[in-house]
Amino acid sequence: MNPTPEVLVIGAGPAGLAVAACLFRQGVGHDVVSRDDSVAASWRRHYERLHLHTIKRHSALPGMPWPASAPRYPSRQQVVDYLERYAAAHHIQPRLGVEVRRVRRVQQHFEVDTSAGPLQPRCVVVATGYNGVPRAPSFTGMESFTGLALHSRDYRDAAPFKGRRTLVVGCGNSGAEIALDLAEQGVDVAMVVRSPVHVVPRDLFGRPSQATSVMLAPLPARWRDAIVGPILRAAVGDLSAYGIQRPAIGPNQMIEQQGRIPMLDIGTVAMVKAGRIQVRPAVQQVLAGSVRFVDGRVEPYEGVVLATGYDTGLGGFIEAFETIADHRGRPHRFGQETAIAGLYFVGFRNPSTGALREMALEAPRVAASIAAGMKAGQSRP
Repeated sequence: MNPTPEVLVIGAGPAGLAVAACLFRQGVGHDVVSRDDSVAASWRRHYERLHLHTIKRHSALPGMPWPASAPRYPSRQQVVDYLERYAAAHHIQPRLGVEVRRVRRVQQHFEVDTSAGPLQPRCVVVATGYNGVPRAPSFTGMESFTGLALHSRDYRDAAPFKGRRTLVVGCGNSGAEIALDLAEQGVDVAMVVRSPVHVVPRDLFGRPSQATSVMLAPLPARWRDAIVGPILRAAVGDLSAYGIQRPAIGPNQMIEQQGRIPMLDIGTVAMVKAGRIQVRPAVQQVLAGSVRFVDGRVEPYEGVVLATGYDTGLGGFIEAFETIADHRGRPHRFGQETAIAGLYFVGFRNPSTGALREMALEAPRVAASIAAGMKAGQSRP
């Protein structure tokens, strides 16, 4: 690995691969490092039943569309295969098993401390993703729970939970789909919905919801909500009788203002209505073999899946990250140079139009910006 690469790309998932491919096209020298032992490592770790929630047409990286033979919503393994082919087609050979410990801007370059030695790139592109560090709530008594408890990152399939009454804490896309997976495999399962949440069918009247989001993307969020709100109310209905409340603000405004993503429904709501997935309020306390909820009820459980999200973990290795971050620990600027000269972030947004689509838009912009900066620097006397 060159100790002074022009650009260092951190991360070998879809965002890092897309950036590397675009830098290569721009003729910019770069190295890619990843703490994992393979490309697309996070996709390899995902639960087995996972499919993309976005259609293949809007989920391709720059320079390589999905094959015609792929289904509309590719599976987890198909995503892994696609990313492996993408890396090979663009001659991307990441340095694997390299942990980045510190990134610090010094004069005209960065000082990057890695497990493989120090680096001094002129630019750094962070593409480690917003699912960096699992977020586990500190429920009172959690350490006393005697059943099987794990974070959704470590959930693979329903097999370990067969015969165990299981609580899924969280109703985001991962929580809703894990609860669905458990119910489909005959597990007695409940799902915590602690606050109002929008429910958006993955396909609405035969049309992918993502396609509608892409079409409406140029409009302000409140206009988009004014258009889709009545449609969602008609399609989803009132779920309050089942314990799922609709938020006061629309789904697009909630994404932009609070960073909260709607539950993209692929069958969970039908299971709730059928009584095969119970809905529970927020957890108050975890006991040895049961859970107390905020409404006072106590129920026995032998399994708990914490689908409680992630933190980026960026503040742990980027010096002065707090100066360019929002209250959720994500960078203020995506797909463009930050206030720290030469530092870029790609793959930290999850809009209704699709995270992979956003990566495919950000990567060429970042590569072009870096190339222009390199050219301007070389032309100075």
